[in-house]
Amino acid sequence: MEKVPVIELFSIGTELILGQIQDTNAFWMAQRMLELGGRLRRITMVRDDFDEMKDAIESSIWRGTDLILTTGGLGPTPDDMTVEAVAKIIGKPTIVHEETLAGFMDRRELSSRTDVSPAMIKMATVPETAHIFQNPVGWAPCSSVRINLSTILMMPGPPEEMKAIFDSHVALLIAERYRAKAAALRVYVNMFESEVSPLLQVVMNSHPRVYLKAYIALRRTDSEYMPVDLVSTGIDAAEAESQLQEAVNYFRQLVIEKNKILSLDDA
Repeated sequence: MEKVPVIELFSIGTELILGQIQDTNAFWMAQRMLELGGRLRRITMVRDDFDEMKDAIESSIWRGTDLILTTGGLGPTPDDMTVEAVAKIIGKPTIVHEETLAGFMDRRELSSRTDVSPAMIKMATVPETAHIFQNPVGWAPCSSVRINLSTILMMPGPPEEMKAIFDSHVALLIAERYRAKAAALRVYVNMFESEVSPLLQVVMNSHPRVYLKAYIALRRTDSEYMPVDLVSTGIDAAEAESQLQEAVNYFRQLVIEKNKILSLDDA
């Protein structure tokens, strides 16, 4: 088990597995978590299958994951099973959250419970012990439960709803739990991947809290410069920036020396 608290993200939806919809939620949240100092360990896509979903989240709990985020599976259709799966995991029944349902009725101007649709009932259903964060731009709320060392946060799948809930509720939680800060910079080198890759490893060995990645796919022709990202994490913004600058300077030095050697080889 890792001692540093970590986050794992589960994107739930068969349409993601089939490639019908791109998982933009995970990409967006990974960027936001880095900005907030959260340490994201794993991103997993899971089908709308009760057992697969349950097994995947239980495995994350077993790994001692501090914060487990799920997106999707909170809608009104039969294949939306995130709430039921998480309730099963924590050993609690599901209940209708009356405050959420009352909000639904107010928005639809319904005066009687008998006028409430099954879809609205389902979206207002949560694990019995869940703490609820209301959805500021949609319907299904965000539910939070605690089990062992893990907090599970269930967010809706539509991107605008996920982003609104993340910024309204989840971001603060991450900022409170994770004190690390990040700094990032993109530089460009006139080298082939085989030439620059060893240098990236040398820098990372020397600066273990700085991650370097070259993007060969973004270099359309050999004459174009190749982008290289450097991402530093520190206990605060000043440390992260200081480490980043040290790594950039060292990387620049290695590139210059490597290019000198290449020039001599061509002579």
